[in-house]
Amino acid sequence: MTDQFDTYKLGNFKLKSGGEILDAYIAYKTFGDPSLPAIIYPSWYSGAISDNFWLIGEDKTLNPKKYFIIVTALFGNGQSSSPSNTPSLRPFPDVLFYDNVKAQHSLVTKHLGITHARAVLGWSMGAGQTYQWATQYPGFMDLVVPFCGSAKTSLHNQVFLEGVKSGLFAAKGTSSAGISKGELRATGSEYRGFTEEEKNNGLKALGRVYAGWGFSQAFYREKLHEKVLGFKDLEDFMVNFWEKWACSKDPENMLVMAHTWQAGDCSQQEPYNGDFAKAMQGIKAKALILPGQTDLYFPPEDSEIEVANMKPGIGELQIFPSIWGHWAGGPGDSKEDVKWLDDKLRDFFAKHKDRLSEKVGSLTL
Repeated sequence: MTDQFDTYKLGNFKLKSGGEILDAYIAYKTFGDPSLPAIIYPSWYSGAISDNFWLIGEDKTLNPKKYFIIVTALFGNGQSSSPSNTPSLRPFPDVLFYDNVKAQHSLVTKHLGITHARAVLGWSMGAGQTYQWATQYPGFMDLVVPFCGSAKTSLHNQVFLEGVKSGLFAAKGTSSAGISKGELRATGSEYRGFTEEEKNNGLKALGRVYAGWGFSQAFYREKLHEKVLGFKDLEDFMVNFWEKWACSKDPENMLVMAHTWQAGDCSQQEPYNGDFAKAMQGIKAKALILPGQTDLYFPPEDSEIEVANMKPGIGELQIFPSIWGHWAGGPGDSKEDVKWLDDKLRDFFAKHKDRLSEKVGSLTL
């Protein structure tokens, strides 16, 4: 598998916030033959398209010989329209999960000619997009599998993201204007980007903020950063895992995606109009919800609430029995968790194969 990808031009793309991305485009990569049942697999916070490849292969449930797999990139990830590749648009407008999924739907239907999908699935922000698909286009897919993610960003998760944002803003001497808001600037002042020094300092801070959230207390207690990931000590892990990851990113891109995540709420659209229970009841696809037992972002209790609000027989909850925290669901570092997830996907797809057979012959898959 290569890092190459394609793009689909969206034109001047109007956003739910009222903003607009001029000459917008979405990046994507496909695997398999377009005649096969389609699976839509969106990216996650900071993730490139290639960062989703770990779950795809002929030895995996997401087998390109069985499915037409479409990996899509978030606005702001640096491959779809983002601050880093749209320098004329500053500040970059607020983008929601709603906008990302609207763009993905346009790609899938208008460009790739897909009228129905076998499944939508994803990790972390990919799970948020999965819930958005299930509520925004509820009849489009048979199955949805959000893993280690949520349908609505919790208050606790929003607080965590304030730390992520503030680490970047502090580096340039400003601060957050609040939850789901951007930078606090003096009235009438012009937006200013990051200098190289501010970029480096801010991204290092972001990496260290993330270090306390990505993995669980038990992960650190058992020193898996040494025993499994091979770092010599905690500071080596901070510098050569977390800071290295963060400093490979663009701070403006990270802020765009942080807003998308922090403002995540699939009930904030018609016909739900903020009624979360109604949004969950609007899901028609069979749903396998897979939270991580020790995930500090998306604990199982939040997933239990989501499933409890779905119509009877729609949602099924299974919990990653892992101490890898959020990383249990990706991006493939824990081999035991990869196998657990792949087995769950295989069983779930097989369990609901009748839903696929009902579509064959009547819809283009």
